[in-house]
Amino acid sequence: SIPNFWLGPMLIYLFSLTFGWLPVSGNEGFSSLILPAITLGTALAAILARMIRATLLEVLNEDYIRTARAKGLRESAIIIHHALRNASLPIITILGLQLGTLLGGAVITEIIFAWPGIGQLTIESIERRDYPVVQACILLISLSYVLINTLTDLIYAWLDPRVRYSA
Repeated sequence: SIPNFWLGPMLIYLFSLTFGWLPVSGNEGFSSLILPAITLGTALAAILARMIRATLLEVLNEDYIRTARAKGLRESAIIIHHALRNASLPIITILGLQLGTLLGGAVITEIIFAWPGIGQLTIESIERRDYPVVQACILLISLSYVLINTLTDLIYAWLDPRVRYSA
């Protein structure tokens, strides 16, 4: 996995300075989103792809999948209705954790690409020693992380009826 603080400048050098295809920084429309999105998504996509593959391979070897194939169901129906539903819980776990990682990675990416956001606001507030704004930014990021984890748990209960939470 390539860290954002290295991949971002390399993408800027290659696609902005060498070829001139994309803007270096700023907010000039859709083309300004391409490099930051690739920077943020590359490492996370690799982890997610490995997890999806491993989980699906494990689920596709289960007895109920063999039974569905023996009954003559189409392979696409087997994968969509049986395999993906049962493989989704570990994938949802990784997605929930990755969204938290995405919040941290966004701080670095916003600085590299001069993109205005909460990450850049946090860094500027730290430099200016504006502690109330720093606290507000950290609180907002923390609340976002807690909300994401809560939504992950609710999605668990929705996808798998065996997962129930009691008060």
